[in-house]
Amino acid sequence: MTIETLLQHPSAEPGAARLGAFLAPQLPGDWTALTLERFVGGQSNPTYRMRAGLHDYVLRKKPAGVLLPSAHAIDREFRVMTALAEAGLTVPRPHLYVEDADVIGTAFYVMPFINGRVFKDPALPGVPPDDRAAIYDVMGDALAALHSVDVDAAGLASFGKARDYYARQIRRWTDQYRAVALEASADMEALIKWLPAHLPAHEDRRLVHGDFRLENMIFHPTEPRLLAILDWELSTLGDPLADLAYNMMAWYLPQRAFGGFTDRDMTDSGVPTEEEYLARYCRGSGRESLPGWPFYVAFAMFRLASILYGVLRRGLDGNASSPDAIERGRLADVCAEAACKAMRRYAGEEARA
Repeated sequence: MTIETLLQHPSAEPGAARLGAFLAPQLPGDWTALTLERFVGGQSNPTYRMRAGLHDYVLRKKPAGVLLPSAHAIDREFRVMTALAEAGLTVPRPHLYVEDADVIGTAFYVMPFINGRVFKDPALPGVPPDDRAAIYDVMGDALAALHSVDVDAAGLASFGKARDYYARQIRRWTDQYRAVALEASADMEALIKWLPAHLPAHEDRRLVHGDFRLENMIFHPTEPRLLAILDWELSTLGDPLADLAYNMMAWYLPQRAFGGFTDRDMTDSGVPTEEEYLARYCRGSGRESLPGWPFYVAFAMFRLASILYGVLRRGLDGNASSPDAIERGRLADVCAEAACKAMRRYAGEEARA
């Protein structure tokens, strides 16, 4: 009995009874009345709201089927969330991790359910301009705080390799792109040649989230206050400017690609400009400047494109976590184009230097 079967038949035996019986000794709730509801959205690890009487939880698991090597590492999610919750960051503290696939068909973990707002459109429609500005301030400050975590003190010194973050990441996402792409992309091939030839002279070694964006955060139901940072599957040790550039994807993409800003008038919206957001992050992280910034944008958009090619392939193969996987996956070309635009911006800045 898989969890997908439980969704179709919430009280089915022996699956529901087995999951309820497994969790009952470990978590409060009426596990004889277990129900599950799948969260819509997201392209990676399937996630469910579990109701056990008056107690609500979130269950997150690996997808079914054949997976790419090192993908969907929910054990890493569990480890880093536990460490960061103990360090005082705004991260839900998971309750338990279960490696035994016999319970629901894959490994999974359970964490608290947090009631709040999730913003899918980075332009924040319906939010007053002052609150928009405050939400972006909170997000930028949270990212700076994450990048200030002492990984040794948090017990995460072995969470990633010590050096050559960009070189390793470029190889990894190049391999993924070539493993899943339906046809060659001229933009991706150009980036595969250009990025390794323009690696930064210096890399910091910090904890990076890997998917840090508004949609992966829960805010207070009425206030511009952060309640939780979610989706830590891609977290590792690396250079924080990759995280920052990815976090700022909206400034480099059109509206059809994740609600980007490049073809929207954001004047007087309350959303900060690229320069304003970067300046606040620099203040929060103790940086004076960000030399070579377009490289980080090019890398982040290249990485996102590679991820989306994988989403598209899973969608076409019928093994995606979201019903809009094919539609989202087709945005890979848009992201590759944005990466090439940043590549040209880098060349222009280099020529003026």
